[in-house]
Amino acid sequence: MFMDGVDIGFVRDRVKATLDEVLRFYSGKEEVVAKILAAILAGGHVLLEDKPGVGKTFLAKLMAKVLGLSFSRIQFTPDLLPSDIVGTKVWRPAEGRFETMRGPIFANFVLADEINRAPPKTQAALLEAMEELQVTIEGEMYKLPAPFIVIATQNPIEYEGTYSLPEAQLDRFMVKLSLGYPDEGEEEELLNRRIKWMTDDPTGYASTVMNTDELLAIRQFIEGRVRVDREVIKYILSFRRIRDDDRVMAGPSPRGLLSLMRIARATAVIDGRDYVIPDDVKFMAPDVLGHRVVLKPELALEGEVSGRDVVLEYVNKLPVPK
Repeated sequence: MFMDGVDIGFVRDRVKATLDEVLRFYSGKEEVVAKILAAILAGGHVLLEDKPGVGKTFLAKLMAKVLGLSFSRIQFTPDLLPSDIVGTKVWRPAEGRFETMRGPIFANFVLADEINRAPPKTQAALLEAMEELQVTIEGEMYKLPAPFIVIATQNPIEYEGTYSLPEAQLDRFMVKLSLGYPDEGEEEELLNRRIKWMTDDPTGYASTVMNTDELLAIRQFIEGRVRVDREVIKYILSFRRIRDDDRVMAGPSPRGLLSLMRIARATAVIDGRDYVIPDDVKFMAPDVLGHRVVLKPELALEGEVSGRDVVLEYVNKLPVPK
């Protein structure tokens, strides 16, 4: 059911308040923050791949605080076990029963920090959670709290002691983003703010401007009230052509095209509209589809072109509906 009073005006105000509060503390590109918020509103998960020290962990904590979500951080390491993430059952001799000890994944907002440092078996512990919003602990299924959001980080320049994310895992992330270095003005603002905050982590100063009920109601609004014209759907489907590209071994999955439509609707409400336009699709396509494009081995080894580059080519050449 829709929460009373939820219309495009309410959604626009809540979204603006969220962005404004995050940008009070995060000195970086507003576009990236808007894309992360769009993924959250669309019910998706986010992979942040960037160099150390650009604020990936801080931004995740800040978003959780501003959105009023319970937060959990899991530091991925080579010796991390699946049970360290989802939990386990412990025998209580005095009571003659097993007690379920829930893992840190039982939170609204889970930060999987340096996810590529854990082996594939441990990474796979997130698959069920991210897709089905549930986990299995020793044969028993447990629902995760709603909303449930995973933001994972990884370092692209350090390969020793890391494990590449398998394609099935990558496909669970709605978007893959890079924060990038701040420009000189943004970095100067960061230094000035640091003097005022007297701490490297000012998350505690941030205000909570939304709550779980409002976030879930906005998601329902996006699902039920944001229109997608037939021509826009055809435009989203036109990205299927990437699958036939000679350089591509595997193109965007059907889940990828569904994700593109979902996040385009969220992008529309961030822009204050209850209908999707082609620019919403163009804005998000490289971030939604780029990590889902698997290049042929010879091209991947050369490293001169990426899946994102291929998607950008199609963004520029596919006909856009008027």
